[in-house]
Amino acid sequence: MSSPVVLITGASQGIGAAIAKTFAREIRGCRLALVARNEKNLRSVARACEKSGASPAVFPCDVADVAAVAAMAAAVRKKFGLVDVLINNAGHFFGAPFLETPVQKFDEMLAANLRSAFLVSRAFAPAMVRRGRGDIFLMGSIASFEALPGMAAYGAAKHGVLGLARVMREELKKKGVRVTAVLPGATSSPSWAGSGVSAERLMPAGDVARAFFDVYRLSRRTVVEEIVLRPQQGDL
Repeated sequence: MSSPVVLITGASQGIGAAIAKTFAREIRGCRLALVARNEKNLRSVARACEKSGASPAVFPCDVADVAAVAAMAAAVRKKFGLVDVLINNAGHFFGAPFLETPVQKFDEMLAANLRSAFLVSRAFAPAMVRRGRGDIFLMGSIASFEALPGMAAYGAAKHGVLGLARVMREELKKKGVRVTAVLPGATSSPSWAGSGVSAERLMPAGDVARAFFDVYRLSRRTVVEEIVLRPQQGDL
């Protein structure tokens, strides 16, 4: 395979870091734009990717901030040129019933999970359209299509992510840009730290990361519009 430019948001830990390492391992020389707020963790992920033969660069950024995303996009273009694969993985979890959800937390969930995907996609999709080729992934959740009690703000945000992905798919499919929503269930990640749930009950982050890569490597004649992944024993 050629050496694509792959941009991953939320790449400093969890599924995002696993996605970066998977692309680094599977495509030698892969150019990785690693984006997140935590620069220290990003550099640790970058070092791991370099050991697999990839060419990573880190771009610290709050992807819910308009000006920060614009500056990050300019820096990525200067370093790597055009982005071939955009993976909107950045997100955050807050759980509370509807009647106990503060407005501030609701806004935070929308910003971290939905607004971020909109801003970053808007920054890179136009160049893909002009070139007539590209892949955009949006990280949803089973909360994107199921009503899960105790997840009012998170569920609303993830429902929005799926809705955005579906509209983008319809608008960009004739322009050569594939859009995929990845909808995982409970996955081993920092979100589950301290939950008391056994790691054996959760999907490995590497399995979810592998789904992104396997979808990407399909021929250009095929798109996986939505993919649902769940723990073998079902949801928690």
